[in-house]
Amino acid sequence: MTARPRTLIDKVWDSKVVQCVPGEPDLLYIDLHLIHEASSPQAFDGLRIAGRTVRRPALTLALEDHNVPTDSLVIADELSRRQIEKLRDNCTETGIRLFRFGDREQGIVHVVGPQYGFVQPGMSVVCGDSHTSTHGAFGALAFGIGTSDVEHVLATQTLPLLRPKTMSVEFTGDVPADVSAKDIILALIADIGANGATGHVIEYRGAPLARMSMEGRMTMCNMSIEAGARAGLIAPDQVTLDYLADLPASPTGNMWDEAVAYWKTLTTDPGAQFDREVTVDVTKLSPYVTWGTNPGQAVALSDKVPEPTTFTDPGQRAAAERALAYMGLAPGTRMDTIQVDTVFVGSCTNGRIEDLRAAADVLRGRKVADSVNMLVVPGSMAVHRQAEAEGLHEVFTASGAQWRLSGCSMCLGMNPDRLIGVRRCASTSNRNYEGRQGAQARTHLVSPAVAAATAVAGRLAAPSSLS
Repeated sequence: MTARPRTLIDKVWDSKVVQCVPGEPDLLYIDLHLIHEASSPQAFDGLRIAGRTVRRPALTLALEDHNVPTDSLVIADELSRRQIEKLRDNCTETGIRLFRFGDREQGIVHVVGPQYGFVQPGMSVVCGDSHTSTHGAFGALAFGIGTSDVEHVLATQTLPLLRPKTMSVEFTGDVPADVSAKDIILALIADIGANGATGHVIEYRGAPLARMSMEGRMTMCNMSIEAGARAGLIAPDQVTLDYLADLPASPTGNMWDEAVAYWKTLTTDPGAQFDREVTVDVTKLSPYVTWGTNPGQAVALSDKVPEPTTFTDPGQRAAAERALAYMGLAPGTRMDTIQVDTVFVGSCTNGRIEDLRAAADVLRGRKVADSVNMLVVPGSMAVHRQAEAEGLHEVFTASGAQWRLSGCSMCLGMNPDRLIGVRRCASTSNRNYEGRQGAQARTHLVSPAVAAATAVAGRLAAPSSLS
């Protein structure tokens, strides 16, 4: 009997199933478990209470990223210090490898994992952080989990999960020169909505992806969760292999050859059926920016703040009204006239070397507006070193931006980089929810190039608009 055609999602899922019982969740084996200081303490406490140990310490990697400051190596906040000390104690006790704040290898969990080769095609990867979907860029099945799930994985190296639906997002056309991966994913989410992929795992496909770097692919997959998806992934290709070659944790010699042979099978079979299919023509896209309080509330930078009455769905109309009230915006306002006082370049979405290069290219020879406070925060200390080796830090500081150490920083209000009071920020991070960057922060999600142009102009701006 000929085997039925399978999607990439099906292939990776099936390869991880330890037990399958009709009517029950599948039990999946977990290849890599990532943890950090903000989501793991309760899980370790649960293990102790139950008298359990960590099943496979070598398959867990810990990082300090959410609570750490980026302006110094001194953790002044007492709660943050306690959380980090707790993670260190737990890792010492269980033998889990930890990239500590201040180490050469430290950084954001979703930046460090890929850059050292810990994440590879066909893996199952979990973390107590929703943006674990980042790692799907390598053809891995990667998703965030809750605290009780973190404990389950620590204890068993498995996780019971309901099989998700599958969704294909096919990109067509040629990407315009001023459009980045961030713009493409924002345009997609605006099209299908912040809940448009709920219950699905997305496979991103199409010729534009074949020409996209791994950094761009990670940005795309990172924001899958903002469309409501469980995860997002991209089939491995030569771009993937070139990125993984010679990384510290990548296989070598005959093991590399065997791995590559397997990775090349990780494609969707001709004729395989998805539960949902979406096609996006990127040809006419332009830089995108959010106007509201979820990533789906976005328009082209050259467009205007929408009128809530244009939304036919009552729920969307009410959400738009609430968002505009919180954001302090009036319908019909041109997006490129909105002034900002803060610009943030960084996060697990856009804190990689390619992102810093894009921002530096715009800032080179220009000055940040006097009214703007700009932070540039590399996603890892390895990115920090590479940026300094390329002289990017000199471009940032010469322009008037602050050059920081690595960490999650202003992506979320869990560290000293949070916004205080009513502030409007152009941010390269992934979420613009109410209070995400500070209790009264108003966040506009943008690409690194748009963030840099905005810092110069003092208002939301595309690089092409600068003189």
